[in-house]
Amino acid sequence: MAYHTTGLAVATAIFLLATVGCATLPDADALIARHSKQAARFENARGAISAQNSAAIVAELKRKSGDIDILDKQIALEQAIVGSPLLLGNKVTLLQDGAATYPAMFAAIRKALDHINLESYIIDDDEVGRQFAELLLEKQNAGVQVNVIYDSIGGISTPKEFFARLSTAGIAVLEFNPVNPFAGKTPWLPNNRDHRKLLVVDGQTAFIGGINISSVYSSGSVIHRAGKETTSTIAWRDTDLQIEGPVVAEFQKLFMETWEKQRGKPLAAKNYFPALKTEGMDIVRAIGSTPDDPYSLIYLTLISAIGNAEKHIHLTHSYFVPDPQLLQSLIEAAGRGVDVKLILPGHTDSNITFHAGRSHYASLLESGVKIYERRGPLLHSKTAIIDGVWSCLGSSNLDWRSFLDNDEVNAVVLGRDFARQMQAMFDKDIQGSVAIDLVTWQGRSPWLHVKEWAASLVQRWF
Repeated sequence: MAYHTTGLAVATAIFLLATVGCATLPDADALIARHSKQAARFENARGAISAQNSAAIVAELKRKSGDIDILDKQIALEQAIVGSPLLLGNKVTLLQDGAATYPAMFAAIRKALDHINLESYIIDDDEVGRQFAELLLEKQNAGVQVNVIYDSIGGISTPKEFFARLSTAGIAVLEFNPVNPFAGKTPWLPNNRDHRKLLVVDGQTAFIGGINISSVYSSGSVIHRAGKETTSTIAWRDTDLQIEGPVVAEFQKLFMETWEKQRGKPLAAKNYFPALKTEGMDIVRAIGSTPDDPYSLIYLTLISAIGNAEKHIHLTHSYFVPDPQLLQSLIEAAGRGVDVKLILPGHTDSNITFHAGRSHYASLLESGVKIYERRGPLLHSKTAIIDGVWSCLGSSNLDWRSFLDNDEVNAVVLGRDFARQMQAMFDKDIQGSVAIDLVTWQGRSPWLHVKEWAASLVQRWF
């Protein structure tokens, strides 16, 4: 989400309320039962591997992590419903905050020889946005084809001249679902937003996560959507991944599908799908969700992972507005003895979302779920670690909008080594958070009760 002023958030809310469709969330239990009766299968850089070798990989993961059901059940479910393979041989690098993510992106872009595909909900005309623009223009002038997708709502305050300059130089620029109903080439679906943050360089390196192209992630300046920059001590806490290896082709497919769905001009002929080799030991699956799908693949994957958890569920999320199924899944997990911990924002850029999420605190705390609110930086991460072996990270929030209305992209990473890195990051965020105590929470002010009640009435649209 990441709107930078309340005014824009309110205007957008009114706009979306007026255009909401009739999409519904799936019956997760029925779908999970239907798709959980097969063996796990894997692929590597050369293609599918045998059932025997696939079983050996699961056995080794279990040997390192304990006899946990999530491996058998979750892998089988994902391969049945998601469609993208679980790929071996990747190198995944965890990037915390814009200070680590932007330099890594810039380094990859500078090395580009063939093409650069960038898809971002927000591309601001600020210091960071202009750094990206200059670098992309430099590569385009050097013969590297640059293709950019930005969301019309996310970029609503970015001057059109910013993108026109890129287009004039030969960069292919596509506005996702234009707010102006006469500007697009597809049926007008203003409630469908491209919330993805995806960068693919030369078809060999991908970046995904929660970080938009905006200075709020890399400095202390708050960017007002009218374009004015002011000094502030507010920082943003977010997480991205840099991925190299065979799974990059799956992220590239998602970019190309979005371009085709939005009927962008034919892309320049480039080597978008080069032969990829083994780069590391990480096992990764790319998961994309769009409202065009019968149901949200990311939502169903997460619900199933929570349902299969045996030891712990550690979630960090910036926008937490759970639907009844997700809420019940967390409550049931805590009830069967799973250590369920949520790190949620202590302050936010979306007051309605903030209070709608808080309206569920009492039922969660009563069930044994532990809730922490992050102090200091504005929390924008979207991560999950389950049973020390299944990790998920991407653009998708834990809210109705991400599950029903947005195009999102996540990565699932299997393995204890990467989960340890995720857990260390989670533990560090816990140290920067305040635990929410049930007794104290029940004694909060009547005014907070009113805000939560009011926000809960419209939570479906946030």
